[in-house]
Amino acid sequence: MAVDGLKNRVAIVTGASRGIGFGVARALVEAGAKVTITARKPDPLADAVENLGGADVALGVPGKADDAGHQDEAVRRTVETFGRIDFLVNNTGINPVYGPILDVEPEAAAKTFGVNVLSPLAWTRKVRDAWMGEHGGAIVNVSSIAGLRTSPGIGMYGVSKAALIRLTTELAQELAPAIRVNAVAPAVVKTSFATALYADKEDEVAAAYPMKRLGVPSDVAGVVTFLLSEQAAWITGQTLVVDGGVTLGGGL
Repeated sequence: MAVDGLKNRVAIVTGASRGIGFGVARALVEAGAKVTITARKPDPLADAVENLGGADVALGVPGKADDAGHQDEAVRRTVETFGRIDFLVNNTGINPVYGPILDVEPEAAAKTFGVNVLSPLAWTRKVRDAWMGEHGGAIVNVSSIAGLRTSPGIGMYGVSKAALIRLTTELAQELAPAIRVNAVAPAVVKTSFATALYADKEDEVAAAYPMKRLGVPSDVAGVVTFLLSEQAAWITGQTLVVDGGVTLGGGL
């Protein structure tokens, strides 16, 4: 089923030079939308813009997702270049530490929450003020199944993703009916970000999944574009699990 309501719309997708973010951006462009993508490193971001089809359909704005000046620049340039902002996908996430949550230094915990929770809140506020508050729109936050259950070794990341899910419900209530806010919670997706979770043991990890494979970016991108589309016009405040069935059986 083709998604409706994406043609000639404009999205900002954070953390989109590769992985899930790039997959989402590509799916949006293929559906007829235009995208602003962000990432920290300018060169990979420029390559991603070209791979999406160039300046006619994509704009790259490099910077750190939790930097207020970068957020302002990306929002401003999107409106200047494409004339509107209909969608926001808060995809940027970090996991700077591995180990017991009690061993996480306060500075690392604060950074994790700053990027994974407070940054999506700031981006949401800014797209609301720039366009969506008056014209409406839709937002998808990329959480994780780590936010739904215990996640040994990545516990602080999981707590931040749980907070993002809770933020999603609160924003959905506050911004309705003009702006819909939903989230996705993927399991392990084959990206550079998640490599440590399956490197050298992909078959072993995938064996715990009823679908017998790990996710790929397009698995998540399809769900995100659905949630942004008119087919999801009566859905807000929800978190859609995209996990190959792994949470059915208790695996990571």
